[in-house]
Amino acid sequence: MNRDRYLQKLLKRRGNGQIKVITGIRRCGKSYLLFNLFRNQLLEEGIPKKNIISLPLDDDEHEALRDPRALGAFLRKRIESLSGKIYILLDEIQYCHKVKRDNIDVSVVAPDDRDSLYITFYDVLNGLQRRENVDIYVTGSNSKMLSDDVLTIFRGRGDEVRIHPFSFAEYLACVGGDRTTAFQDYMTFGGMPLAVLEEDERERRNYLVRLFTTVYVKDLLEHNDIEQPWLVERLLDVLSSSVGSLTNPTKLADTIRSMTGQTIGRNTVDLYISYLKQAYLFSDAKRYDVKGKKYFETPYKLYSEDVGLRNARLNWRQQEQTHLMENMLFNELVLRGYSVDVGVVPIEAKTDGKREIRKHEIDFIVNRGFNRTYIQSAFALGTEVKEEQEYLPLRHCRDAFKKIIVTGGSERMWQDEKGIIHIGVIPFLLDESLVD
Repeated sequence: MNRDRYLQKLLKRRGNGQIKVITGIRRCGKSYLLFNLFRNQLLEEGIPKKNIISLPLDDDEHEALRDPRALGAFLRKRIESLSGKIYILLDEIQYCHKVKRDNIDVSVVAPDDRDSLYITFYDVLNGLQRRENVDIYVTGSNSKMLSDDVLTIFRGRGDEVRIHPFSFAEYLACVGGDRTTAFQDYMTFGGMPLAVLEEDERERRNYLVRLFTTVYVKDLLEHNDIEQPWLVERLLDVLSSSVGSLTNPTKLADTIRSMTGQTIGRNTVDLYISYLKQAYLFSDAKRYDVKGKKYFETPYKLYSEDVGLRNARLNWRQQEQTHLMENMLFNELVLRGYSVDVGVVPIEAKTDGKREIRKHEIDFIVNRGFNRTYIQSAFALGTEVKEEQEYLPLRHCRDAFKKIIVTGGSERMWQDEKGIIHIGVIPFLLDESLVD
């Protein structure tokens, strides 16, 4: 599997004085990136094998090194016998548990400084990283510590490399064949690496269902000490069935109450959504007023990290191509490194002779630096009414930024008389130059 996008990110960060923390949803390929692709690249460049210290801490062979003091002693001993640049690759760093410091007076420790009572992997790795010839890379996530938590622990000393499931381009490079067929399969089963590599469709479905139920839901419940597992289940169902729809905690609480008869507070729903985002299962896109140049806190949109996981959660019901394509476009834009918002364009209109302001939506405002692109996701335009619905907010932006309408299929790129670019979703997903 070639994951050159992420490999290049790691290579560019070599020797930058920070600990590289590889984050992302569980089972998206963090370990493979570090121990296969990155390690092999170092070897190909001529880095001596002995100068690459690789430790998968989830392997019981290294159980003794899960004590941070033992890990520190082991690494320092290895380093002392080496010269030149040394690379330390640690997989599943969360297995290295904290231990209480010896001979420390608890009574003099402030209540808000209880962490100082313990030695953690942060203390060990931060000390090692100060050595000019040492470069450290870590991955980690399980039900006790998600990769988001691992990043937080480094308190500004960690440089994040976020990875995602396969993009469509990666998927196509892996499976080959006809692009249209591959796109339909990708829209159904998504890009989780082991699902992509599984050739049997039934086994692929079973794997995705197991992944959601035995890994992600289990992680959420255990990691956050959730006392209402039924609420997590219902929230996952509701969010999966409504990806790309405007929502807010109050609306979600009302929907769940109508489904279950159980009354829950908006604050509880808001908290649980934050758990889903921390686990990288969902990402949000806030609404941005194009003319007023301000953000709205609610409503917002939530998108699934992988459409295959979303479909598995719903047992492959509700496979509306419109919403799935929008979710795929959002994921693609995020993994390309853009900041993605939902655009709101206030437009004055007359109704029965009365003037009123109506808010029209642009699916994505894509930002990187000072560059901006407006994108409408329209699986099928079909009627004049639908075309006008997509065109209207783009025409009223009244700026010189690029404007794109992405439709379903393989339509080649063309530009209309208003300067709006039209292109099919398949070529859009395969050409990163279109947005820049």
